[in-house]
Amino acid sequence: MLQPRRRDPQAIPGSPFRIGCSRDRHRSIGPSRSRGGAWLLLRGYPAAGDAARAREAAAGAMAAPSPGPSEILAPSPEAGRRAAASSSGHRGLLWRLRDKQCRLGLFEIGPGHELHQVMCLMQAGLWAATQVSMDHPPTGFELGTLAGPAFARLRRSLGLAEEDYQAALGPGRPYLQFLSTSKSKASFFLSHDQRFFLKTLRSREVQALLTHLPRYVHHLQRHPHSLLARLLGVHSLRVARGKKKYFIVMQSVFYPAGRISERYDIKGCEVSRWVEPAPEGSLLVLVLKDLNFQGKTINLGPQRSWFLRQMELDTAFLRELNVLDYSLLMAFQRLHEDERGPGSSLIFRTARSIRGAQSAEESGAQNRRLLPDAPNALHIVDGPEHRYFLGLVDLTTVYGLRKRLEQLWKTLRYPGRTFSTVSPACYARRLCQWAEAHTE
Repeated sequence: MLQPRRRDPQAIPGSPFRIGCSRDRHRSIGPSRSRGGAWLLLRGYPAAGDAARAREAAAGAMAAPSPGPSEILAPSPEAGRRAAASSSGHRGLLWRLRDKQCRLGLFEIGPGHELHQVMCLMQAGLWAATQVSMDHPPTGFELGTLAGPAFARLRRSLGLAEEDYQAALGPGRPYLQFLSTSKSKASFFLSHDQRFFLKTLRSREVQALLTHLPRYVHHLQRHPHSLLARLLGVHSLRVARGKKKYFIVMQSVFYPAGRISERYDIKGCEVSRWVEPAPEGSLLVLVLKDLNFQGKTINLGPQRSWFLRQMELDTAFLRELNVLDYSLLMAFQRLHEDERGPGSSLIFRTARSIRGAQSAEESGAQNRRLLPDAPNALHIVDGPEHRYFLGLVDLTTVYGLRKRLEQLWKTLRYPGRTFSTVSPACYARRLCQWAEAHTE
């Protein structure tokens, strides 16, 4: 655990900040977050001349568990920028053009963008969260990491090295924004390599997530090949004395995105589930919805039975949590000729797929499968002709009084039609039925 260095404010003339270590865990969103250890709070509000430095540095060192002694992290955000610049300098023009081609519809959040300051704070804060120690903690903001040890264990279970996590999310290259078809007021970000997805959350969503975190971890232990999105961290951010913002970091389901041709967000209903497609020939990246998928199926071949069973297991778990309004993300990527069939160059890592299973019976009970030797293998399922990216996301909406009243209102407004706000049992059953009807 990162331990704050004691400083005497009186010994530093004009010192604008105070460092404190607390287990209060942001009481405003409930006592359930008291688990997970202390977090480092950094307070103090810089003069106007320090604002630029504050935006580029961490507003506070968020106390994630320290990496092991054998791990070597880059020493500073500036080093990360230099490394990124050096790396890009060795890449040719063709690589850069190809990189932009793959990101049409995604936009770099540069200076002048309305989210640029928030992005800089998030990057610097995530960088600080993975530092072993900090000699000169930055000032000007308050940042926190919630349930840090639990999320650190989740990252380790995925084989994600802290230095890779730090390099992808810290300062160096700007995050990407995309054209979201979501009706929520959340802000969405992608790391520049599109490996990690960041989303702002409301306080009640954070409270629900942290309340369910132990059961979420237990479910992933019981079912290591679950379709649930892999959550990697939850953080808070407050600038000056403004309102706290919360954001989550997770693995992107759509990674690597280079050859993906279609993307869908499926809820198994029809009301507000249509997105106007991009014009023919356009390379704009859009996430389509249920009504756009009408008349189509996905051909999973022998993997279909595994997929349907995992959908049952995961939606039953979400039903037990009293959660609804989650989505099945789905994307298509046509396989090359040498990637098809059992004799292809696509190698399956049987050892990785069955690691931890004591017997064939236990492996079957956990609904394991052979994973493709590819990045993000947990969200990739290969059919005879296509590679499919599949994952369940948005796991924080609880079926409480607000949603019950919304269901009543929609029942009156949309008689005879299907909509997303229904009981968790109905929601889970309907999404599984959609999966069975649209796969072969």
